[in-house]
Amino acid sequence: MFIWLASYPKSGNTLVRSMLAAYFFSNDGVYNFDLIKNIKQFPVNALFQRMGIDIQDEEQVLKNYIKVQASFNKKNSVQFLKTHSYLFNINNHAFTDLNNSLGAIYIVRDPRNIVNSLANHLGASAEKSADILINSFKFGNIFSDQIAEQTRLYLGTWGGNYNSWKSFDSDGRYLLIKYEDLISDRDFVFRKILKFIYKIQRAKFKIDQKKFQNAIETTDFDKMKSLEKEKGFFEAKTNIETGKKIPFFNLGPQNDWKKMLDKNIRKKIEEAFRKEMLELGYL
Repeated sequence: MFIWLASYPKSGNTLVRSMLAAYFFSNDGVYNFDLIKNIKQFPVNALFQRMGIDIQDEEQVLKNYIKVQASFNKKNSVQFLKTHSYLFNINNHAFTDLNNSLGAIYIVRDPRNIVNSLANHLGASAEKSADILINSFKFGNIFSDQIAEQTRLYLGTWGGNYNSWKSFDSDGRYLLIKYEDLISDRDFVFRKILKFIYKIQRAKFKIDQKKFQNAIETTDFDKMKSLEKEKGFFEAKTNIETGKKIPFFNLGPQNDWKKMLDKNIRKKIEEAFRKEMLELGYL
């Protein structure tokens, strides 16, 4: 069954996926970019096309979300699926259900720091990036250059995305991870993530200390940034004007809204998401 790795874009999903991929899909816990391909994104066009679903028919795509998930759900093993979608129910068509979903790990990040990170990723202005956080509901997937991933993304606003995934909490199948905690105490937070995975599988918690430590060390931001420079990273977007790849690993922990974010944009973000930011300790 699926464990969802859900987040708003540029919130640390890639870091969590990288650590999990290194730990679960390697022999020694040493990370490389090929390992992350073991954790698929949902939704993607190819999955729907494989079942003969017309991806141009939005209603048919929505109607078949759960059917498509069921088609590649391995009931007896845990699969991780990445998504930036909010947990929707549109026209009585649900994003997923508990027959396919074992649980959800939601990664959240201070939206004021997402603004510049998203702007860099999209090659857009900070104003445009902030507008996406506050107002966007759905659009074609602007977060990848890969043809297979050019599917409509039901993103929701930053606050709507965060709030929607809380519904898993009523069944004890929800783990909230703050990006800031992941950066400040990687060992503790990663151990917490692994414990949650074993718990919802109803399996006895055990840890391979060597793989655990290697997964932590080899997914360090600076190491992944160097790896992208050397090998390239398939999730990086291309700048339309220059034709060059936009570095996926840009500032990471050095992205500080206090120093970088225009005060008017900051104020707009804080006013739009005051409730959620207070709840998360960001205000």
